[in-house]
Formats: sequence, C-alpha cells, structure tokens
Amino acid sequence: MTAITPLEFIHKKGIFGNHHKKKESDLIKISEVKGLAIIQIVKYKKSTTEIKNINIDGLKFPDEALTVNSNEKTRILWNAPRTWLIVSKTENINHIIKENCNEKDFAITDISHSRAVIQIEGSGAIDILKKGCPINFDEFTKNKCAGTTFQGINILVEKIKEKPEIFNIFSLRSFGESFYHDITDASLEDGYVGV
Repeated sequence: MTAITPLEFIHKKGIFGNHHKKKESDLIKISEVKGLAIIQIVKYKKSTTEIKNINIDGLKFPDEALTVNSNEKTRILWNAPRTWLIVSKTENINHIIKENCNEKDFAITDISHSRAVIQIEGSGAIDILKKGCPINFDEFTKNKCAGTTFQGINILVEKIKEKPEIFNIFSLRSFGESFYHDITDASLEDGYVGV
C-alpha cells in the first residue's frame, strides 16, 4: 500500500501568478517534499545519557537552540529543550535511531504521516515568508530552525540553503491544505512555479 501525501490532490504543477515578462528561473519554486521519515526524539528528564555521545546517521544532536545539524540525507532539528526532530531520507533511519536511543532514556515517535512539508526556493523566498510569519528572517541563516506561525497556522521552518534560499516548512497534516493555499496566495504577487 502506498501512502497518500498530504498535498497529493491540491498541489499543482505549472506557472502561476504575476509571471508575465519574467524568466521561469527567476520565480519562486514551491513543492511538496515527499518520502521523508520524521521522527521526534524526547530525552526523559531522569535520563543520565549524555546526548553528545549519540550519533545518528553520522550526526550529533544539536545542543544549541534553533539549530540544525545535517548531511545529504538526514537533518536533526533542535525543536525544544531535550526535544529534536530527525528528518531523513535514509531508508533504515528508524532502526538506526532505535539502536542509538534506548527506550529507557528517550521517547521515540514516528510523526512522518502527521506532517505536510512544503519547500520554497528562490531569491524571494524570505519575502514570501515575511508576509505571514513574525520571525525576523534577516537574521535567519542556513541550518537554523524555529517554531512559529504563518497566517495563524503553527509551522516549523528551517533554512536549508543560502543561495538560492531554500526553506522547508512543516505543518500539521490537517492544516496542510490551508497552509499550502496561504503560501501559494502569498506567492501570486511575484509569480511562482509549482514543481
């Protein structure tokens, strides 16, 4: 059985909005990110395990608030004190996590199917996010993440790349459709490409 992605029936491919006399390569690109494992790891208060001694897919858990450690397939996002999200395309990431994080010290929850993930890419991506999000994106650099809202919908946003700017934005699956419409509506003014 194949999973139906949160935006399967609403994400449209093509060029939309005010794109007249603009090169397609200059437009914002909006896509749904599929095939991700999203695992929440919470370290119990009574745990004596040192988080700095744990390695997941070649990465350490970030110990600084709002930071991300990453490689080509896996990203570990600091989500809250003693709480991280592991976002990965590595096939056996669940097994790797369970080998390194025992159930006595950690709560491990697979939330892959409960999130919609939208990626926006392009030189105007920050301007799109500023239209509905209260974060100061001028100080938001690569490998930073933050929980915030966009038009009243709770999201987690992470910056993957500086040039071109690439952001992954996570929302609850149940708000995915509304969030998608909010992002695409904010992008119509300058035009965008649905990829």
